[in-house]
Amino acid sequence: MRRRVVVTGMGIVSPLGHTVDQAFQNAVEGVSGIDVIDTFDTKELKVKIAAQVKNFDASKHLSKKEIRRQDLFSQFAVYAACDAFEDAQLKEQVDPKRMGVLLGTGMGGTQTFAHDLNRAFEFGINKIPPMFIPMIIPNMASGNVSIALGAQGHTSTVTTACAASTHAMGDALRMIQHGYADVMITGGSEASVNPYTLAGFSALTALSLNENPKKASRPFDKNRDGFVLGEGAGILIFEALEHALNRGAKIYCEVVGYGSTGDAYHITAPSGVGAQEAMRLALEDGSLKPEDVTYINAHGTSTPINDKFETEAIKQVFKDHAPHLKISSTKSVHGHCLGGTGGIEAILSIRAITDGIIPPTMNYETFDDQCDLNYVPNHPQKGEVDVVMSNSLGFGGHNAVIVFRKYGERDVLK
Repeated sequence: MRRRVVVTGMGIVSPLGHTVDQAFQNAVEGVSGIDVIDTFDTKELKVKIAAQVKNFDASKHLSKKEIRRQDLFSQFAVYAACDAFEDAQLKEQVDPKRMGVLLGTGMGGTQTFAHDLNRAFEFGINKIPPMFIPMIIPNMASGNVSIALGAQGHTSTVTTACAASTHAMGDALRMIQHGYADVMITGGSEASVNPYTLAGFSALTALSLNENPKKASRPFDKNRDGFVLGEGAGILIFEALEHALNRGAKIYCEVVGYGSTGDAYHITAPSGVGAQEAMRLALEDGSLKPEDVTYINAHGTSTPINDKFETEAIKQVFKDHAPHLKISSTKSVHGHCLGGTGGIEAILSIRAITDGIIPPTMNYETFDDQCDLNYVPNHPQKGEVDVVMSNSLGFGGHNAVIVFRKYGERDVLK
């Protein structure tokens, strides 16, 4: 029999803020974290806007030496993980051998990669510093979180592009369900706003060319023209229900379903079929009917192709219930944080459950007859939120869907 899994802690570093309360409040109020880039010269770039993490002070949780030895994506992860761990009040209440780390990232240490390659181009290849490799490899966020929090259980990394965080959470769910761990620190992190990454996505014609940063990300709007590159980390504490109850932990929600598929279609364009199957599998895994779902935090990238195919996939899975769903893309205010986006969106989805309010899709102004569902346009919607589905779809045809359900008195341990 599978063990039940709940969320007992959350931490965030994002363009919307560095606390869960601040990030959720800004998402609900439609306060955009997207702005003109001011940390490097963009004069040779077509795209000059991004959703950057601002005023980040890693010294809250990392020493000066640790900051020097960790890429920014790892610093984001450690910071958010420490906040989540404190939120869960787990210190000395868990066997370290029964606690693991499973994080996602799409790119790894690209800030270090960009900085040190520039240094090598200028001064010679032998000027690559000793910490170059330990700072760029994608597994280092998980490794550094494990070190910071003493997690000695299963520790690994998922790199499935924009689906990485959600795959990591799904795999963490399985680790606890099947008895391999009592606690998993999960989610994901990304810090890829640099000239090389921006130029690369621009060359793919994936980014919005809108020069107004507050209006550029417009998921499901007819005039959408691409996504806005973002960064950040969302880290959650997944815990076996009996373990949480035994220590008297507060419980945010239950993690009830997970679905994962591959499109086997195209390296960058979605087919929609894989997303459909991932949503169906997540519902089946959670023993849920389509009409049980209140809200979908959509992948909703603001690209013409993704939003059209995701809408069609939702309609195919939810049938008559599709028009009754509340759907929003919080990427309209925090941008697309790549491998970190699933963790950030999971936290915002869970707060929708606990607070009874759904953050809107901002910048929805012009109706598109190919995107004709309720995207919670421009204003939050209040009401009971029982079940939330969060979708993440990545380059390579990776699809990951996770489902959270409200936890209450009806859910006494059986």
